[in-house]
Amino acid sequence: MSEKSKFGLSCALVTPFAESGAVDLPRLAFHARRVIERGCDTVTLYGTTGEGAAIGLLERERMAGAVVAGGVEPGRLYAGVASAVLDDAITQGRIALDLGMRGLLVAPPFYFKNVDDEALYRWFSAFIEGLGAAARGIVLYHIPFMTSVGLSVELVGRLKTAFPGVIAAVKDSASNWEGTQAFLAAHPDLHILVGDERLLARAVRAGASGSICGFANFAPEMLRPVIYGGADNPDVNRIVDAVVKHPVMAATKALVGHVYQDTGYGPMRPPLRALTPAERAELVAAFDGILAKAAA
Repeated sequence: MSEKSKFGLSCALVTPFAESGAVDLPRLAFHARRVIERGCDTVTLYGTTGEGAAIGLLERERMAGAVVAGGVEPGRLYAGVASAVLDDAITQGRIALDLGMRGLLVAPPFYFKNVDDEALYRWFSAFIEGLGAAARGIVLYHIPFMTSVGLSVELVGRLKTAFPGVIAAVKDSASNWEGTQAFLAAHPDLHILVGDERLLARAVRAGASGSICGFANFAPEMLRPVIYGGADNPDVNRIVDAVVKHPVMAATKALVGHVYQDTGYGPMRPPLRALTPAERAELVAAFDGILAKAAA
């Protein structure tokens, strides 16, 4: 797969919040621009790392407007869609597509459990039909440890057949190599994206097209050789191992703040919490230690 045809590296952008709980738009816009400058091909707003399930509809519009005004072209943006309410999910998608975003990262409805493929097919079909002619760039989001609803290889096949040219990719965040292999084998015509950075090099060598990931918030330069060359980087794995010892979204924000020397990126929106000072110190020490050894 050529560099031009790859999906590439998309930063699952953290959402900075002020102490009041409001989205910190200046920090958001600055960070989006910086990760593009540092090597990300696109930015994904309102994803898991961005606490997207806690972002309201009006906030989504303001956030996208701030990022675009800050210098990121709409065509370099994806929007996470996460709602158990179909109409709300459609509205989330329309907001993004009407602003000119490239596509949507769409999670299944996450409240109702033990949902079979037929029910999920009907839900995704209704979602895409609700977008109308604007529907494009759909990335199906497989993240069962968050949604408790997985996407099967067969479901993806039905959807891409029913909506040709609309289903563009699958983001596999299950951290299960056998599952990733199954998506790659069954759907070579789609961009298969890997969320767990520790599996990324192996997946790229097997045909994966890129990643939407949290690591790109603080060290995107380390991932470009992985995505565009399939090059193993043990330091990527070591950093991820250090991050996952803590609440991952909070840890990602802590490292963003460390890189920028700006603790304003740390606050989380309830019910999530920021790292404690001790947790942050442990993580930062591990991160700096790994980078120092790599530079030696």
